[in-house]
Amino acid sequence: MTEDESAAGRRGPTGSGRTDRRGGDRLPSLDYARPKYPHNIHPALVPGIGIDDQRRLYHVDKIVFGAAGVLTVAFVIWGIVDPASVGTVADAAYGWTMSHLGWMFNAVATVVLVAMIILSLSRYGKIPLGKDGEKPEFSTFSWVAMLFAAGLGIGVMFWGPAEPLTYFLSPPPLTNEAESVEAMHYAMAQTYYHWGFHAWAMYALVGGAVAYAAYRRGRSLLMSSIFQHLFGKRRTEGWAGQLVDTFAIIATLFGTAAALGIAALQIGQGVVIVSGASELTNTVLLLVIAVLAVGFVISAVSGVSRGIRYLSSFNIVLTIGFTGLVFLLGPTLFLLNLLPSGVMEYVGSLFDLMARSASWGQETLDFQSAWTVYYWAWWISWSPFVGIFIARISRGRSIRQFVLGVILIPSSLLFIAYGIMGGTAISMYREGGLGVIEEVNAPEVLFSIVDNLPFASVMPLLIMVILAIFFITAADSASVVMGILTTRGSFDPPKVLVVFWGLVMAGIAVVMLLLGNESALQGLQSLVIVTAVPFALVMLLIVVAWFRELRTDPHTLRQQYAEAAVSNAVVDGVDKYDDDFSLQVVRAEPGEGAGAGVDSTHADYTEWYQRTDEHGEPVGYDFETGEWADGWTPETEEDDSASTSPEVTDTPSRREDTP
Repeated sequence: MTEDESAAGRRGPTGSGRTDRRGGDRLPSLDYARPKYPHNIHPALVPGIGIDDQRRLYHVDKIVFGAAGVLTVAFVIWGIVDPASVGTVADAAYGWTMSHLGWMFNAVATVVLVAMIILSLSRYGKIPLGKDGEKPEFSTFSWVAMLFAAGLGIGVMFWGPAEPLTYFLSPPPLTNEAESVEAMHYAMAQTYYHWGFHAWAMYALVGGAVAYAAYRRGRSLLMSSIFQHLFGKRRTEGWAGQLVDTFAIIATLFGTAAALGIAALQIGQGVVIVSGASELTNTVLLLVIAVLAVGFVISAVSGVSRGIRYLSSFNIVLTIGFTGLVFLLGPTLFLLNLLPSGVMEYVGSLFDLMARSASWGQETLDFQSAWTVYYWAWWISWSPFVGIFIARISRGRSIRQFVLGVILIPSSLLFIAYGIMGGTAISMYREGGLGVIEEVNAPEVLFSIVDNLPFASVMPLLIMVILAIFFITAADSASVVMGILTTRGSFDPPKVLVVFWGLVMAGIAVVMLLLGNESALQGLQSLVIVTAVPFALVMLLIVVAWFRELRTDPHTLRQQYAEAAVSNAVVDGVDKYDDDFSLQVVRAEPGEGAGAGVDSTHADYTEWYQRTDEHGEPVGYDFETGEWADGWTPETEEDDSASTSPEVTDTPSRREDTP
């Protein structure tokens, strides 16, 4: 290398002392013409774009609202006017789905878990869910606490004691003898399988993809935002994106309605026990849902959303406290032995559990239909709701931290909670405390447990309070999320819209419960599975879309350039100078440098960071100073929004009390 070449290498490709972050050279170059990049910045140097850095107008998407609203309202009216015909159609759709698509739900659950593990361990795991250098919005302790909150819900109270007891009394086909020691441990493993890693991998996929699109690429908190790179901006903001958001709303409506229906079932059972009534009737269920729906409407229109957050947090404390009481007042020593054994049985049986399918026979197919496929469909339905919540609290964390945290932290909590509830139910049954059980009635099991504990007269009331708060807060939060999906991403959707979705959700819960023949749970399960089919396909597309977009991330580009540059330099250095060489940045011939295999001017790399105004028109922007060419600032938008139509809402960054 000549002295002139060495000096040129130290100065950079243009002969200047440095190249600034925006790509603008201090001195013009006579021998190098920089390609035309948006805002004169190379895609590898873009620090990322946050959702609150963008300019957009929020309004009700009439197509999404009309399609989802008309379909679901029509279903509620049909179900109330003629539940028999709805039941016939639902049964036929459910039977066809299980016969032809049951495998798909198992495949989706497995593919998503494997994809999330690969993602977290790959080079993409270091990419932040935010801009370069952005610190996490919440401390690790607060983030973990909120993930715990996301993991706790109606399931701990309803299925926690009932599901393991069911598997203990009636083990899954081709496993163990009923009521044996082996059946007890396998019952815990089967429960953990349904509520553990697979479930939270689905939430991690949706939440991570939404967080990446919003906090790294500057898009709205919409399910459709994930697909901009896959579908193209025009289709994503058009019919394809509207179809995805409509599927997300319908899946969320039915999935959340199922949870609300389960809460109503158990509250109704508590009312029967406390009042001394003979049985739980549809009239009691409808009355419970009506009262709780009134509570939801009051919470939605009162503007006390921050109070709802505190109430939700208080409810989590009550749930943990209740579980702790069961642990301390119940068979504590037995539980201390069962908890680690159940977890190890789950880990050891994981591949066996994943291998179960219709090929194992009709009995296995029936079991899968009633349990495993139902759970996969339920988690798929809940993924837009829970995904947006965990996306909101995870800004600034790396993909690796996010994925592993979301999968492992809530799962570990559920292993403990379900181990305590399920283990207590099994222990009490073995000791005769629950009497003779021919068939497990899920709403009754928890009340039967507390009847054998101290403070038996107070416990049912505490259970009903916890369930009622869960119903109201879940309906409130889920309705806000559906309002976000209906208003193109507004964090402050109109209260009328929020109330509408909440009432539709309650109506669907009523129809689901009325459809149940032998058991109200049948109606819940069949409709959740059928309505989750479209979004199950969306889940697979999310995997493809997210991985494809990560390939063009600035962090990925820099890593790709670094690997190529270092590899080429080391080979060249050893070849020329043996051990005595060092690395310098010098101008390479076109097609021979670190980015030889990358067309950095391609729209896949550059289109996403072209800044636009509120109407989608390109506008100048300085990435170094954060200044807009037309002088726009967030304060300007605040002034403008005060005089705009009611459809236009504030920017997301000013809404801090939504999920």
